[in-house]
Amino acid sequence: MHITVTVNGQTYTHDVEPRLLLVHYLRDVLRLTGTHVGCETSLCGACTVLMNGAAVKSCTVLAVQADGAEITTIEGLAKDGQLHPVQEGFWEEHGLQCGFCTPGMIMASYQLLQRNPNPSDAEIRHALEGNLCRCTGYQHIVNAVRYAAEKMRQSAPAASGT
Repeated sequence: MHITVTVNGQTYTHDVEPRLLLVHYLRDVLRLTGTHVGCETSLCGACTVLMNGAAVKSCTVLAVQADGAEITTIEGLAKDGQLHPVQEGFWEEHGLQCGFCTPGMIMASYQLLQRNPNPSDAEIRHALEGNLCRCTGYQHIVNAVRYAAEKMRQSAPAASGT
């Protein structure tokens, strides 16, 4: 089947097997290997990407279902060699150890902060419930999201009071 998708701002057109999963399209066809293949049952969240702005587990989406969609992967967050504040937060607050879950955690965190720029710890934990980590114990991940939220609020243009 013929699909056209925009991934990290670049448009791609390919013929794909109807049963090809989006995670395998990203990794094997586009060679964007930051999206990880974990459980392939949607339980771990390592494959989380944004599709039209919503976090999805790409192991449960067929590539043909993404036809016409805008996809953002972990590779698409950094701009001009600068880490996105969420990526920086995971670095600065030690929100990763082995790193396997990190791309999915970052993408889910990014979506949360797009929707809620000042989440509570409980809201952060709730937003990340579908992403599993076996290394960190989660507190450093929560700290990383709080760091990113603060950094993003500081860099946001001030609202006009007129």
